[in-house]
This record gives sequence, C-alpha cells and structure tokens, in this order.
Amino acid sequence: MLRVVVIGPESTGKSTLSEQLATHFKTMWVPEYARQYLEELPRPYEQHDLTLMAEGQLALEDRLATQANRLLICDTDLHVIKVWSEHKYGNCDPVILQHIAARHYDLYLLTYIDLPWVEDPQREHPDPEMREYFYNIYRELVIASGVPWVEIRGGFEERQTSAIAAIDRLLRQ
Repeated sequence: MLRVVVIGPESTGKSTLSEQLATHFKTMWVPEYARQYLEELPRPYEQHDLTLMAEGQLALEDRLATQANRLLICDTDLHVIKVWSEHKYGNCDPVILQHIAARHYDLYLLTYIDLPWVEDPQREHPDPEMREYFYNIYRELVIASGVPWVEIRGGFEERQTSAIAAIDRLLRQ
C-alpha cells in the first residue's frame, strides 16, 4: 500500500485536499486525529497530550489502511506534532521521534500558504510571518525526509489537479 501525506501549515487546505484525493482515487483518507482529540478535551492541551495525539494518529492511520484501496491519503503525519511541540515547548517527546523514524511514506504533498486564512478555534498562528515560518520548516522536513515531495499551490481546483498528477506519477512507478 502506498501512503501519501498532505502536510503544511495551518489553514492551507490539507483536509479539503485529502478528502478530494480519496474521493478521486476511490480510497480512504486519514483525518487529523488531533482535531478530534482537542474537540473532546475539556481543558487546554499540554505537552503530554501531543504524545497521545501522535499515538491516536498512528492508530487511526493503521485502522483506515486496512480499508484503503492501494493508496492511503493521510491528512498530516507526526512531523506536524513534532514541529508543534518544538515550537511551543522547545522539545519533542522521544516517543514521537521514534514513531516518526519507524513510519514510511511514499509521497509528501506540501501545501503552500497562498490560500486565505480561515479562522478556526484550533488554529493558533494567522499572521503571514508565522505561516511562512511554518511553511519553511515543513519544506525543510520533506526535503530532509528523502521521500519524494511536490509543492501544492494555487486555488482548490489547481491544488487538486497538481496533487492528482503527482499521485498518478507515483502509481505508475
């Protein structure tokens, strides 16, 4: 099974694109588990919650992989939790880093910050400088991963077209 990760800063259309790609390729997509976790959390999140979010993300990914059709679309991976932890707390739980090292993905679709910010209670950094800061961190991560990656820019239709073309190339390999 091939695993494709849609990754990028907040409010760059990752969930929308993930769902569109799963529909197009008639397969499953893995929502960002942290959103569900935070919606159910009766208090502000703390650093230890990030490890629980990471484990929940992996469990959800593994469960949905059993239902996928040759391809699994992941709306994020644990790099997002790592980046968040390092930014907010100055470090990352070694358990999360071990999970990152143990997981293999086949393609990253890196979403650019050219979509307008959409307010959401779970989003924390709407200012353009921070969006660019996080974009550059994700860009460096996907470059360093050694996994093929494609930058996804433009409006929703253009993003979908670019992402489908990238996945089609992956499927032909």
